[in-house]
Amino acid sequence: MTLRIVFLGTPEFSVPTFAEILGAGHAVVAAYSQPPRPAGRGMAEQPSPVHRFADSAGIPVRTPKSLRSEDEQRAFAELAADAAVVVAYGLLLPAPVLAAPRLGCFNLHASALPRWRGAAPIQRAIMAGDPETAAAVMRMEQGLDMGPVCLAEPIAIGPDMTAGELHDIMAARGASLMVRALGALERGSLDCVPQENAGVTYAAKIDKAEARIDFERPAREVHNLVRGLSPFPGAWFETTGAGKPERIKVLRTALAEGCGAPGEVLDDRLGVACGEGAVRLVELQRAGKKPMMAEDLLRGFALPRGSVL
Repeated sequence: MTLRIVFLGTPEFSVPTFAEILGAGHAVVAAYSQPPRPAGRGMAEQPSPVHRFADSAGIPVRTPKSLRSEDEQRAFAELAADAAVVVAYGLLLPAPVLAAPRLGCFNLHASALPRWRGAAPIQRAIMAGDPETAAAVMRMEQGLDMGPVCLAEPIAIGPDMTAGELHDIMAARGASLMVRALGALERGSLDCVPQENAGVTYAAKIDKAEARIDFERPAREVHNLVRGLSPFPGAWFETTGAGKPERIKVLRTALAEGCGAPGEVLDDRLGVACGEGAVRLVELQRAGKKPMMAEDLLRGFALPRGSVL
């Protein structure tokens, strides 16, 4: 049978799952997304990626600021959904909303639960140096990412993989995983297993203060910070290479050999000493400019050997 689905999501990460569900023949009766936000040079209100995709597919979109009111909860229940699928929606689902779909609400979470429950699982896994994570489909319950796990697929995190690269892999793998879960749900064979109590960690939202690179830290930690925050918000350092203080984002690094005072530029290829070991700054971005490789930055920006970042 075809399931009646309500899809709840907001960013680009959510769109592949939305598309796969439609491609599998399920009936998405409504999409929920965050309200349009001001964006771009003119700061005109822009609908979210999920909102735009739903419009292109002819699916009605709802953008409430909250689902806590009785009117919103009644409107959700009146959709008579078999299931709800949640992918990075951005709003909490109150108990009446969770209880409304006949077969439950299912969330695609970007971690190997119970590790990295919360808002930033992709970034936190990389920043912690985890060698592996997972895409997981969870039956939702009240509480932060605490529901039983129905399906999970491990994903290796390469030693130089960035958050942006893992994001794209996770979006594709997660979309396929959710469709498999819905297929099992149709057949009555979806088995969801309670999460273990051991190994719980929380992926707190990234704080802006965390993005400043502390070269006093070991090179491995600096490398993991950079790749965990690339491409957004981007780890950064401050320098006066252009004659005045300027913040420069670092989008890609490599572990390197060398020693010196923390933050000291060691050579003409932007090797930089850390509290332990060194990193090479590979890809950088000046404010208002496009990302560029280190050699291109150095053609017009002075960071000579002996400079301290």
